[in-house]
Amino acid sequence: MAPRTVPPTAPARESLADSVHSSLLAWLMDGHAGPGEPLSIDGLARELGVSPTPVREAMARIERTGLVERVAMRGYRVAGLLTPAEVEELMDARLLLECHNAAAAAARVDDALLDRLQDTVRRMEAAPKGPSFADYQDYHRADNEFHRLLNRAGGNTFLADAFEALNGQVQRFRLRLVGDGVTDAETAIEEHGALLRALRARDGDAAADLMREHLEAVRSRALADSAAVGHRGAHDS
Repeated sequence: MAPRTVPPTAPARESLADSVHSSLLAWLMDGHAGPGEPLSIDGLARELGVSPTPVREAMARIERTGLVERVAMRGYRVAGLLTPAEVEELMDARLLLECHNAAAAAARVDDALLDRLQDTVRRMEAAPKGPSFADYQDYHRADNEFHRLLNRAGGNTFLADAFEALNGQVQRFRLRLVGDGVTDAETAIEEHGALLRALRARDGDAAADLMREHLEAVRSRALADSAAVGHRGAHDS
């Protein structure tokens, strides 16, 4: 009896889907499609030289980040930039969740988690900072992992899931319309390092206070970026 032929395995298709997702995400993050611009699945598929299926899958994944939005009967369009008021609301929500979770994590953290958090800080230090998304994506991946690990370490599954739901929207004010890449890396890395030291000391009050300081600083930097984008738009118009 002849041996059974082994069919092609799924990873090849997954690799194509991941490649299309990465390409479209970088294209959006680098500002090549403006807020409100319609996105054609078929058109993007032709430009990428692939079938519409991986493009459709990529758009569904990117929709969860808030970078694109589905329009009934019309496909997708690029989401608008967060307004200053929306930035304020987003950061208020993060403060409620992350300060509590940081304090709770300090009482539960173990050496293995501390090592993983330290690794994210090292990766932030080593990663390129821009100017394109291809350059700074590793920095943001490490930054995001630090916050996800810390929120999950708080031990409350519902609060950790709430952070995950909220976290997708963070991408929207990372749209690089200013074009300078990561401009606050040194400060953010110092803030993460201070948080890590509080966790090593198992000091919940300090961890909560440092998370608050970090997120308030992120709020200030995000609002400054929004003002810069608005000023540039007024100057260019």
